[in-house]
Amino acid sequence: MKKKILAGLLSGAMALSLTACGGGSGGTADTPSGNSSTPSVSETTPAASETTPVSGESYTVGICQQMTHDALDAATQGFKDALNEKLPGQVTFEEQDAGGEYANCGTIMDGFVAQGVDLILANATYPLQAAASATADIPILGTSVTDYATALSITDWTGTVGGNISGTSDLAPLDQQAAMLQELFPDAANVGLLYCSGEPNSVYQVETIQGYLEEMGYTCTQYAFTDVNDLSSVVQTACDGSDVIYVPTDNTAAANTETIANVVIPAGVPVIAGESGICSGCGVATLSISYYDIGYTTGEMAAQILTGEADISTMPVEYAPNVTKMYNAANCEALNLTMPEDYEPIA
Repeated sequence: MKKKILAGLLSGAMALSLTACGGGSGGTADTPSGNSSTPSVSETTPAASETTPVSGESYTVGICQQMTHDALDAATQGFKDALNEKLPGQVTFEEQDAGGEYANCGTIMDGFVAQGVDLILANATYPLQAAASATADIPILGTSVTDYATALSITDWTGTVGGNISGTSDLAPLDQQAAMLQELFPDAANVGLLYCSGEPNSVYQVETIQGYLEEMGYTCTQYAFTDVNDLSSVVQTACDGSDVIYVPTDNTAAANTETIANVVIPAGVPVIAGESGICSGCGVATLSISYYDIGYTTGEMAAQILTGEADISTMPVEYAPNVTKMYNAANCEALNLTMPEDYEPIA
């Protein structure tokens, strides 16, 4: 649905300019996975700059975010900021939040296809899977997706999805995360691996890091919860059997860190988290990427695709260039833990 924006001179002096406009319905609240919800439009905004006039093509980009939490919010913001900078005044965003429900993702994607958007941002695994099922024609960029091969059932992964899909990954090196756990808790014996069984990328992370940890001599036990309804009981079971708990970049966990913290802190069991958002709620340390940065990179990719500078079918999935050792000062104090000097406090 590209529209040509015509600009001409009238009588040698008057310039005709076209500015885009749009409205939004209110934002959406956190909706834990497992609770029924209907998709809601969280924002419909133009990307118009107040200082830069519109020129060239105009585009509509559909954004489907799996649920509301800090990491996914940051990725969406980075994506929008990049497109606003690369294509000022040319992009209108149609934002929707799926509330953690796969069925909602499918409904949202069908709507984007019917609308004929120019590009889709799938923020997290469920939206990516739903988008891939909905269209083979509209370009799809994923972000906050850990492993594209797992998410899309690709057996011969080469680093490029092909077809109409590419994007960025939120995977921090799992071997380095295992090394962090060993650095901080060398005398621990039992590691609990806490994750949502319905999130394929969480399953991938847990199975991968378990191999590294077992090579280091730890005994690992997986503790899978299905949704927020059994989260507290599963966390308590994990605390009963673990010296330390590892939580991957799990969206359901990220949206319910307070529930986890209310169990692990009184139990005195430290949590190593896959990203800083989870760590800031219930963890003590993390090896984290910047979700804003991967979102921004995805926005840069989107600009290249929309303007025809790049072919999405040949664009490899990109990864965060840097990881940072971070710690939660409040939780460390509560558990009488002192972090090494090369760890940064989470702001």
